[in-house]
Amino acid sequence: MTHNATSIHQFKVKLINGSNKNLLDYKGKILLIVNTASGCGFTPQLKELEQLKAEINNENFEILAFPSNDFGRQEPLDGAAIGEFCQVNYGVTFPVFDKIMVRGEHAHPLYKFLSDKKLNGVLTSTPRWNFHKYLINKDGQVVDYFFPFTKPLSSKIKKQVQRLLS
Repeated sequence: MTHNATSIHQFKVKLINGSNKNLLDYKGKILLIVNTASGCGFTPQLKELEQLKAEINNENFEILAFPSNDFGRQEPLDGAAIGEFCQVNYGVTFPVFDKIMVRGEHAHPLYKFLSDKKLNGVLTSTPRWNFHKYLINKDGQVVDYFFPFTKPLSSKIKKQVQRLLS
């Protein structure tokens, strides 16, 4: 089966428990992909992301969290400890993936794709800090991004998600 080269559906990623996840499994869903860290000033956004998911309350909307230690070494945790931190402290129920690099030459292929217009066909926006958000349409294409200071519950994000769902 061939995948659209401008779609995230071509990538496989590792969940926090070590099992592999094919992003093709999210075909037909609107996604908000966020690089997270447990020791960041923006970390309380994990709770807001969970609230956003609850507010939108649509099985075709999902948030995918990718912990990263790329900024200020603010993700000292690994594996299950990250998942436990997110769940215990912020009630996170959305998928949390294995810690990856999100920028630079060693960035995960998914993040190289998300941040480079030459690869995704739409925009160039490399995360400059934790909690940079990418909005993905049901076909797996990048449609927008939001800087870390854009709160998950902002009308800007909600309107974009609702527009894609309708």
